[in-house]
Amino acid sequence: MVTKDNLFRKKGTSAENKAATTDRAFRDIVEAEARSRDAKTARLRQARLEKEAQEPVVPEKPKKSRKSKAS
Repeated sequence: MVTKDNLFRKKGTSAENKAATTDRAFRDIVEAEARSRDAKTARLRQARLEKEAQEPVVPEKPKKSRKSKAS
């Protein structure tokens, strides 16, 4: 069935179309950068954990306490 809603579509102005295109491109770029950043963070975290697991654990020596001068 043909109605006025599906027969005649509103066309946005060229400024609106350009703005929508720019907005879409911007969102795609930001999303791609976020995915890349998250993947890099996960990869670096995994490498750090593997490195820490391979290093021997060295207990820290307790610091010597200083005696305060009594007047």
